[in-house]
Amino acid sequence: MKTVSVIVPVYNVEKYLAKCLDSVVGQTYTQLEIICVNDGSPDNSGAILEKYAKKDSRIKVITQENTGLSGARNTGIKVATGDYIVFLDSDDWIDTEAVEAAVNAAQSRDCDTVMWGYVREFGDKSLEKKIFDGDRSFDEKETRDLHRRLAGLTGEELSNPENTDALVTAWGKLYTAKIIKENELQFVDTKIIGTEDLLFNMYYFCFAKKCFFIDKSFSHYRKDNETSLTRSYKSKLFDQWSELYLRIGKCIDENSLGEDFRKALDNRICLSMIGLGLNELCNKESHTARMRNLKNILSSERYRKAFSDLDFSYFPIHWKLFFRFCKAKNAFLVYLLLIAMQMMIGK
Repeated sequence: MKTVSVIVPVYNVEKYLAKCLDSVVGQTYTQLEIICVNDGSPDNSGAILEKYAKKDSRIKVITQENTGLSGARNTGIKVATGDYIVFLDSDDWIDTEAVEAAVNAAQSRDCDTVMWGYVREFGDKSLEKKIFDGDRSFDEKETRDLHRRLAGLTGEELSNPENTDALVTAWGKLYTAKIIKENELQFVDTKIIGTEDLLFNMYYFCFAKKCFFIDKSFSHYRKDNETSLTRSYKSKLFDQWSELYLRIGKCIDENSLGEDFRKALDNRICLSMIGLGLNELCNKESHTARMRNLKNILSSERYRKAFSDLDFSYFPIHWKLFFRFCKAKNAFLVYLLLIAMQMMIGK
């Protein structure tokens, strides 16, 4: 029976940790190695972990000085002994049948990666994120297409820019540990690249041959955690994402992935104005300062080049307007649309 290492980085989540751990220890697939990395958490999380470890021998608690989410995940990878690896953030949770369904799919379909859907949890409401319609098997050629989609959207995919990051998360996947270990894959610190999951998956999928998607929303992504990294202004996000795109470009070149990957990356850079713009709305500075920051981003060489080649034909009208204003470097109109966007999504 294959062993699955579930890696749970833990930092300052005493309010949510029990629900997360209950969802793991209650899995119908019992051959688990549950690696909880206490990343220097200053709250009561450490005591909660020790309490659970005393009840369940499958739980291994590793305590270390704070290194951030990437460092904690890397510690988990280093000590993992399972045949497969699942990552789970400690403020989220998964349905009890998730691991069993993923292992069954991996073995019956002879694939090295299994993915599934997720639900965004807002406290008072739950919104399912639709990724694909129905279960889907991806052969080697189709897995390459998935890999390209990680780099960015192209063609008709651009009709839904909100799906840019639908596949990039490290959670919501069953990975083959051998691929990660033999290729010494690790997460790069968010302080360097802004978001760690995309780059990790770009390199992992260089080695993945066959994938399977389960059309079940097994993962629950908490969006009401006020301490989450995704809910505060990041003053260095533009520089961090610029470094991320440089490293993705390096991955594309090193592995001779092709011009379609390069085009996809350019499109990702254009579409990143949504995230960069919404981040700027969290800035405590004046409206004028926010618009100046947006203008500086849009005037940068990398963004001007990406927008010069962007195909607008597939965008719905509201996105077409937004990205045309971006291409024109009209920071005022971009800013107004971002405010409207923020009001609609209730941030």
